[in-house]
Amino acid sequence: MGTEAAPAPATPATHVVLLASPGAGHVVPVAELARRIVSQGGGGGFTATLVTYTNFASAEHSSTLASLPPSVSTAVLPEVPLDDLPADARVETRIFTVVKRALPHLRDLFRSLLESPSGVAAFIPDLLGPWAFEVARELGVPGYLFSTTNLTSLSVMLHVPELDRTTTCEFRDLPEPVRLPGCVPLRGADLLDPIQDRSNPVYPLMVEFGKKHLLADGYIANTFDAIEHETLTAFKELSDKGVYPPAYAVGPFVRSYSGSEAAKHSCMQWLDEQPGDSVLYVCLGSGGTLSTKQTVELAAGLEASGQRFLWVVRFPSDKDNSASYFGTAKHGDDPLSYLPEGFVERTKDVGLCVPLWAPQVEILNHRAVGGFLSHCGWNSTLEAASAGVPLLAWPLYAEQRVNAVMLTERTGLALRPSTDGCSGDGVVPRGEIEAVVTELMVGEKGAAAREKARGLREAAAKAWAPDGPSRKAFEAVVGKWKMAKHAD
Repeated sequence: MGTEAAPAPATPATHVVLLASPGAGHVVPVAELARRIVSQGGGGGFTATLVTYTNFASAEHSSTLASLPPSVSTAVLPEVPLDDLPADARVETRIFTVVKRALPHLRDLFRSLLESPSGVAAFIPDLLGPWAFEVARELGVPGYLFSTTNLTSLSVMLHVPELDRTTTCEFRDLPEPVRLPGCVPLRGADLLDPIQDRSNPVYPLMVEFGKKHLLADGYIANTFDAIEHETLTAFKELSDKGVYPPAYAVGPFVRSYSGSEAAKHSCMQWLDEQPGDSVLYVCLGSGGTLSTKQTVELAAGLEASGQRFLWVVRFPSDKDNSASYFGTAKHGDDPLSYLPEGFVERTKDVGLCVPLWAPQVEILNHRAVGGFLSHCGWNSTLEAASAGVPLLAWPLYAEQRVNAVMLTERTGLALRPSTDGCSGDGVVPRGEIEAVVTELMVGEKGAAAREKARGLREAAAKAWAPDGPSRKAFEAVVGKWKMAKHAD
């Protein structure tokens, strides 16, 4: 009697490790990338570990991780001390310090993963974690940078070391625009916020930051061809010349909330009662804040415009316009109490003010919403483009001014308030707010931006179609990881 051959041992899955920097703007898109890798990568056979930091973890951070599928495991690096940083240290300084000080913990985690049957086929830190490439190189693991912003801003970051070498003045004082390959010309004042003061401790970190990005074996960007065609083309040309590693535009990644979570929010019922394309959605991101004076001027401008609005109101800060990034803004009272006296009552027929949070993706996709006053954070921008909603650009910090220039001067997706009438403290006056809100919602320029937004909505939907450019780019890069795994 013959004996049956024993079944061949199962081939271990191709395993990748992703690293998300502190902040919802990083954890959310990195989690979405992990989700797509394990669900659609190379015909299956992928698992992932998503690594985050104990420092600055938030409730949204926890809920995002809890929503991941079983094939994505999570690991949290131990907290690192930051007591020696000054109380007014910039957001970027805090993040970079966490990333650098946590490298020994990341190295220990990597070594344990490399000893597992699946090993590690690729390491993918997000935009703010390029120092971690040192660990990957030390242990022989290919590293791919995941840019949670656009390629235009990534190009600026890559050029910071060169700009530092070739200029001596503050960038805001440059007499001519900065012209980078494939990018819209940028005034010095619109370059990255963290490099605007050479005396700030974050400045040398930004120079080092730009150099570390060149350690990557490839750039994976949460963007898509239709919104950055010229810049993506330039990256490909520079990659062919060996200047940059290959770039893969795999976006847009857009988060979503459960239908029940959005439906129970009172603002959705209010939107149901409004005419189509009539409401301006006002939200400055999870980390953005306005000064007390600017909050008052914004309220007055909205009221004077007479346009319908839905405003997610957060606590003002007179010190830092990124004060909410780590949840360090004021707490314990009602943010609506900082609005002008009687404002909520006077505008109740056309406006709704919501404290702190609202289901943004569902709001942007509601038929009543016709515009979005936004800080131009890249996640919010992609959410607006995917929903076909034009923007009123109100950049606050980080790379948001770069984004605003790109959106107004190249894509045509946004209008931007004039700064001509701003006071010395940079506050945009109510009259300018009234004018630009009215133009976006009912003017000819707003209509043109809305038409452009609808075209981008179609392009965003096609990007991940079976033959879409983003899907093809995604399959190309994950295919590399799978081939490398099978070659071992």
